[in-house]
Amino acid sequence: MKNIYILAAAMIPAAAYAQSNTDNGYRSENEKGLIETVAKIEKKTDKFNVYLGMHGDFDADWRGSEFQEGKFDMRQLRLEIKGHINDWLSYRYRQRLNKGDEASKYRDNILGSIDIAGIGIKLDKFQLFLGKQCASYGGIEFDQNPIDIYEYSDMVEYMSNFMTGVNVAYNFTDRQQLQFQMLNALTRSSQEMYGDYVKAKLPMVYTLNWNGNFSDVYKTRWSASLMNETKGEHMWYFALGNEINFSPKVGAYFDWMYSREGVDRKGIITGIVAPEDHKFNTSKVDYMSFVLHLNYRFHPSWNIFAKAMYETAGIYEAHDGLQKGNYRTSWGYLGGIEFYPFKDRNLHFFATYTGRNYKYSHRAKALGSENYATNNLSVGFIWQMPIF
Repeated sequence: MKNIYILAAAMIPAAAYAQSNTDNGYRSENEKGLIETVAKIEKKTDKFNVYLGMHGDFDADWRGSEFQEGKFDMRQLRLEIKGHINDWLSYRYRQRLNKGDEASKYRDNILGSIDIAGIGIKLDKFQLFLGKQCASYGGIEFDQNPIDIYEYSDMVEYMSNFMTGVNVAYNFTDRQQLQFQMLNALTRSSQEMYGDYVKAKLPMVYTLNWNGNFSDVYKTRWSASLMNETKGEHMWYFALGNEINFSPKVGAYFDWMYSREGVDRKGIITGIVAPEDHKFNTSKVDYMSFVLHLNYRFHPSWNIFAKAMYETAGIYEAHDGLQKGNYRTSWGYLGGIEFYPFKDRNLHFFATYTGRNYKYSHRAKALGSENYATNNLSVGFIWQMPIF
C-alpha cells in the first residue's frame, strides 16, 4: 500500500478489531520470542513485546507476454513494539524499516515510515487510541497485517491510511464494537496532494466503523467516512467487509469499497486525463472495488488460496471538457499455496501467481491510454517473528 495476526484486543485496546495480527485463523497465538527461546528467559510480563514482520521473495514480472525482470525483494520489513502498562494503559509503535523519509515532509511531523505510534486507554466499555494510527476503514483485507498481503486491490494500494488523530471505540459486547475516528486528512501539504486548490482550514477525515463477530462464523468490518479534501470539496468512502468461516479448514471474505471524491485523492483518473505538468488533480471522480478471497487449509501444514478483484474508475460529473462515465476497468486474479513447517511458529513459505488486466474505455483511449496486462510469479517467505 502506498501508503496493514492474534487479535488486536491483545495488542491495543482502542483498536480491538483493527490492524490485527491473524492470518485466516491459522497463526499460532503462543509463539515464543527468540530471546525467550534462545536465552531460556521466561517471559512474565505483557508490558514489552517486540516483533519483526518480514515478507521477502523472488519476483518474476511480465507485461503482457514480454518478460520484464526477475529480482529478490524484501517487500515488507516492519518493526513493532507494543505492550500493556497496566489494565487501562497500553502503547503501540510500528515502523517500516525499508522506507526512508524525513519527518519534515509530513504535516503531522512524524516520519511517513511510521505506521502507528500512540497510546491506548481503556475505560470500562470505552477505549481510546491517541496518536498516529490506521484509519478505521472497513474491509477484511484492509484490516490485515500488510506482510500477509500478496497483492492489494488498487482501491487500497492508492489509499492513504496511516494518519494522526484519535479513535474512540465502544464495545457493546465482547463481539460487537462501534468506532468513531477523527484524523488528519492531509499527510503532506494540500498543494502536494491535490494541486493548486484552495486548502481546507479543517482537513480532517471522520469515520464510523462497525466491527461484528457472530460466533466466529460471520464477521463484519463495515464503515462510512467523510473527508474534507480542499475548500468546498469532500470525499465519501464506504466499505463493507464480510468474512465467513465455513469450517476450521475453509474460509472466505468479500469486500466492497466505493470512493466518491470531489478532488482526485488517489490520482488514478488524474493520471489518465491530465498532462504531466498539470497544476490540479482532476475532480468529480469515483472508484469502486470488489474483492473475493477463498482459502482451504487441506493439511495442518498446507494452505491453498485464490483471490479475484474487479475495479472501476471514472468521473461522476462532466467538467472541463471531460465526459461523465467509466474510464478504466481492471481485473485481478491470484492463486497460491502456503507451507507452514512448524506447529508453534508462524513462519511460512509461499508460491503465488498474480495476473492483472487493465481495460480503458473509449473516453480514456481518446486521451492516449492503452489496454495492458501484467503477470507475476513469486516465491518467498512471511514471518511475524516475535523477538521478545
